[in-house]
Amino acid sequence: MEELKKKEFRNMKLKTAKKLILAVIIVIVFDFFLFPAPILASESKDLANTPEIPIIEEVLPIINNILPDNEDLKVNRESYHTITAYNSEVAQCDSTPCITANGFNLCENAKEDSVAANWLPFGTKIRIPDLFGGRVFIVRDRMNEKYSDRLDIWMLEKADAKKFGIKIAKIEILNH
Repeated sequence: MEELKKKEFRNMKLKTAKKLILAVIIVIVFDFFLFPAPILASESKDLANTPEIPIIEEVLPIINNILPDNEDLKVNRESYHTITAYNSEVAQCDSTPCITANGFNLCENAKEDSVAANWLPFGTKIRIPDLFGGRVFIVRDRMNEKYSDRLDIWMLEKADAKKFGIKIAKIEILNH
């Protein structure tokens, strides 16, 4: 009887050890293969210190803002959202109202093709056909966190932004 208890206790330890090993393997796979960002981030910091390679934070906004114009863009998905408008004023933005969240200078560009949206990645091209026909906008800015599902169109003139008001319309998210 006592030998049976020892055998059960030994099997229990083996089961626990197997579970522990399996958990460690899952953590390693999950951490290193599915989320390699910390490793890549540390590598990019090392690369940024070398004079031959430009700093990634400075290059990325430039790349996002020089997207090629492509008339063959296809609609990836459609959804309805609340749409507002804004312009470059400290009261509506922050202390650098001409600079978007991804580093694009709206005032220098002076082209009304930029939008702010928290729910879309920078560089995403969209259309709002009911309001602007086939005109393509690019996500370059962010909004206040409380507007998680809204789109804000940048306009050069404050009067135009006020006149636009608040609308609900279909947004076409384009493949690029």
